[in-house]
Parts: sequence; C-alpha cells; structure tokens
Amino acid sequence: MRGLRLHEALRARGLRQDQTEAERKLWRRLRNRTLGGFKFVRQEPIGPYFADFVCREEKLIIEIDGATHSTDDERHRDERREQFLHDRGYHVARFGNDDVYRNIEGVLDTILAALERRQTL
Repeated sequence: MRGLRLHEALRARGLRQDQTEAERKLWRRLRNRTLGGFKFVRQEPIGPYFADFVCREEKLIIEIDGATHSTDDERHRDERREQFLHDRGYHVARFGNDDVYRNIEGVLDTILAALERRQTL
C-alpha cells in the first residue's frame, strides 16, 4: 500500500510540473481559496485517475481538456472516468483550453455557480 501511495505522489508531482498553460492560468485563479473561499488541490489521485483540480469539500472536479479529448477513444475514456467519479459522489465540470484562454471569467463564474449548487445538496 505504501508503495502505491508513493507512486501516486510522484506521479501527481510530475503532472503538476507538466501542467498545460491553460491549467497554469486557471490554477492561479483557484489557488489559496481565491474563488469564493473554496479550497482546491491539483492533480489529485482519485481511484485510478488523476483529477486536474478538485474541491474536496464540495466533491467538484474541474477538468481542462485539450485537443486530444476530441477523439472517439478519448471521449469514451472520459465517459468511463466520469462514471467512476460520479459513482463516488463527484461532479465533473469540463472546460476546453480555449474556454480558459478566451473567457476565464466565464469559466470561474461557472465553477463558482457549481460549487454554490453543491453546497445546497
């Protein structure tokens, strides 16, 4: 068990270091409880998957998708992944890289609205 956790920690660290520019841009706006006071972590292992960003307290996952997510294989993989996460009580909000680049305020508004909705559940 300990070896698996070490492997997850090392992989998460590598993913944090290799973030896309869109992920870095969004992280600057999510870190340190700057969005509505909600705490986010990045590249968080959940089961066999790593979530781009997670608000654990509200079980909200934010995924930033690049062009690779437009293939049929990737879409099916994303659907299986989302079902796994949904079965564990998580809600997944997906945004494209272009959404972050062109309309980060809209992305943040959507995330905040999702967080506030989850608080009322």
